[in-house]
Amino acid sequence: MSSSSSKLDLAARAAWMYYVAGNTQNEIAERLGISRQMAQRMVAYAGASNLVKVQITHPISSCLELAQGLQQRYGLEVCRVVPSAHAEDGAGDDTQGTQQMLAVAGAELMEQYLRQEAPLIVNVGSGRTLKAAIEKISEMERPQHQIVSMIGAFASDGSANRYDVALLAAEKMQSRFYLLPAPRVAESEADRKQWCNHRAYQIVTGLAQKADVTFLGIGTIALQGAMHEDGFIDDDEVAQLQQQGAVGELICHAFGADGKMLRSPLAARITTPPLSTPPAKPVIAMAGGRKKAEAVRGALRGGWLTGLVTDEYCAQFALQDD
Repeated sequence: MSSSSSKLDLAARAAWMYYVAGNTQNEIAERLGISRQMAQRMVAYAGASNLVKVQITHPISSCLELAQGLQQRYGLEVCRVVPSAHAEDGAGDDTQGTQQMLAVAGAELMEQYLRQEAPLIVNVGSGRTLKAAIEKISEMERPQHQIVSMIGAFASDGSANRYDVALLAAEKMQSRFYLLPAPRVAESEADRKQWCNHRAYQIVTGLAQKADVTFLGIGTIALQGAMHEDGFIDDDEVAQLQQQGAVGELICHAFGADGKMLRSPLAARITTPPLSTPPAKPVIAMAGGRKKAEAVRGALRGGWLTGLVTDEYCAQFALQDD
């Protein structure tokens, strides 16, 4: 790579962190391993070189290469990779700034689908990054679209999940919204069957099966992971799943490092209809950060996705040979 291209890459990276992630110049300097004066010069150079308009216009070459590598290895139709600080050693990549960069890239990709005039059925999962992306989507009038929540919106005690974001997406587009009428995790297998046999449940899941596109997050199976933190699984269930080799979950269905869904007592209580592999229609996930690396790679290995928005660290991890 020429010195000119390398300088543009560094300037684009610094500009992304400054204008999109909201990092200070001191933070940029620390995370990129350069002086504060150099960080200031790179941000200024990005502006002088017309890299900064409404968005960063110079694609970071390493991110493009990683995205292309993921597409080729895992057969993805679309992939976006955003910068992560010190991606080589994994330090500092789980910051709010990383999530904001993922959200910007995710929102841009989602809008490519949602702005279509033709009526769409859109499945929406759950997760912090997905929520952040939907918050960045521009408001648009798309009453012809139908937004379907893929997961039960409440726990067995009736409490709601603040990261169930399908309703937020529907409000952004003034679209019709369909709630999955069931708790995310039923009390028992028999209880799950009762919920899933309900007529309203059958109507919503039938609509979900016809979806034109699906957007979801990738969760981890760990203490303080999303399912644990939100009270859908307890400490013992986390331990049991980890003993079975669980590394992540897609719409509450736990999978191992090879991407295969796990049979477990918990699986028999999940009300979320399972995904299919290979997907018949686009299924695009958004997740990044060091803690998500194994989960992202597992989801890719399982062939559950046609698209991915992630960061450099997760992309590099997914491209490594075991």
